[in-house]
Amino acid sequence: MPKISEERKAERIEQILAGARRCFAEHGYDGATVARLEEAIGLSRGAIFNYFGSKEDLFLELAWRDNERLVRLWIEKGWEETLREIVREDPDWMGVYLELSRKERTDPEFRARHASRSREELGPMLVEHVRRAQERGELRSDLAPEKLAGFVSLVANGVAAQTGSGEPIRDVDTLVELVRAAIEPATGRARSDTPSRTRA
Repeated sequence: MPKISEERKAERIEQILAGARRCFAEHGYDGATVARLEEAIGLSRGAIFNYFGSKEDLFLELAWRDNERLVRLWIEKGWEETLREIVREDPDWMGVYLELSRKERTDPEFRARHASRSREELGPMLVEHVRRAQERGELRSDLAPEKLAGFVSLVANGVAAQTGSGEPIRDVDTLVELVRAAIEPATGRARSDTPSRTRA
């Protein structure tokens, strides 16, 4: 039996993830049965679980990729663009994150698996980015970088929860200005009135 090339494997993984994301968004975590996953992805369960050991593994990979994408967006384009991206996200998919929160509260093993990867890999990267932004004078320096990163993450999680519950954020600009007032020094807020905004 011929071996599948690495390129083909990567394509297959992306196909599985894209279909699973649609299925979770439409049916929720519990409602995304294996049969529904097969239909949405267009592959048999054997083919799907050849790459992911379980539905939970598949879901965690999607959650991890979203977290990584948003952290990298923050680092490359700033916290403001990250918040705006969350506001633009598919509300059905964000609704799955509400389920993720419920599962984390009720399933200690799931919580440990989900939290450890983000904490160990993404957390330090983001905190270091915030620390450098503080050194450049783009963020207030009277608080530890962990606290500033945690505050913006808390706001982002609130936006995700509201979006996922079906209630859109109607005034994103005001939200951004409130966050800016909380995390940027006074001189940074003055600069932000100009077209060229700091990207912290």
